[in-house]
Amino acid sequence: MFAAERRQLILEMVRANGAVSLRELARVVQTSEVTVRRDVRALEAEGLLDRRHGGAVLPGGFTRESGFPQKSHLATAEKTAIADLAAGLVEEGEAIVVGAGTTTQELARRLARVPGLTVVTNSLLVAQALAHANRVEVVMTGGTLRGSNYALVGSGAEQSLQGLRVSRAFLSGSGLTAERGLSTSNMLSASVDRALVQAAAEVVVLADHTKLGTDTMFQTVPTDVITRLVTDEPPTHDDRAATELQALADQGVQIAVAGGTAGPNSGNGVDPAPARQPRRDVPLPGQRRTHGGHGSGAGPQLRSAVLGEQPPGERAARVADLRRR
Repeated sequence: MFAAERRQLILEMVRANGAVSLRELARVVQTSEVTVRRDVRALEAEGLLDRRHGGAVLPGGFTRESGFPQKSHLATAEKTAIADLAAGLVEEGEAIVVGAGTTTQELARRLARVPGLTVVTNSLLVAQALAHANRVEVVMTGGTLRGSNYALVGSGAEQSLQGLRVSRAFLSGSGLTAERGLSTSNMLSASVDRALVQAAAEVVVLADHTKLGTDTMFQTVPTDVITRLVTDEPPTHDDRAATELQALADQGVQIAVAGGTAGPNSGNGVDPAPARQPRRDVPLPGQRRTHGGHGSGAGPQLRSAVLGEQPPGERAARVADLRRR
């Protein structure tokens, strides 16, 4: 296949799916990932698509939502590391809500080992991951099934969350910026995510670095309502992700970065979860939270950055240090 034909096929795949991994592109055009990466770089230079770590997406800041099959092949190692780290935040006997998404699905698989846990979710994939956990109670919302991400949405889902109160909400999305917070491309999904946030005292966002600096159509969680961001370490060349992390930290979001060399007790490339900190109440959407009294949430064994509590100069140095590692 000539380069022009190959690039046209790549472009058609991205337009059809919204986001496609380099691995999948290489399989379809029957060439190496190195060649595909070069093709994607050339198409980006023409403004026809945007590169992301491990794949390519439609151009422009307001990206369309890709389907579950495409999402499940993007940044898989990063999602696994994030899920490992986030699972360490959940305590025995807690009641939490978990939203829909491929990263939250990875989290649910790890929560199956937490005894006495109650998980409220609108995601069929999250519920399936916990279906055989003997000591975990799963509560599903009502609603209408949205097939592209296997989530229950609509007024039925939102009404079933009224009057609910849990300790934490774990949410993912299509994009995260310091200016608008977490966002998604679908109006119905955004509305249910906002209802999940209303039910929680703390909001934990799970987002790999490819979503940092990406803005999509519907805001779900404003930045001032996000308690903590669990993400992976951006590549050294990804200035946009590092800049967005610093901006989020400047607005008081606690940031935990998963990755690096595995610790002595880890068999999956992620160090043990952060040490527990005293819980605090977080205002619901529409209220401005104060930043005093934050628990760092980072134990001595975890190579993570809690950037939200450091002076600006130290935060900048910390981001630079993370990128050098």
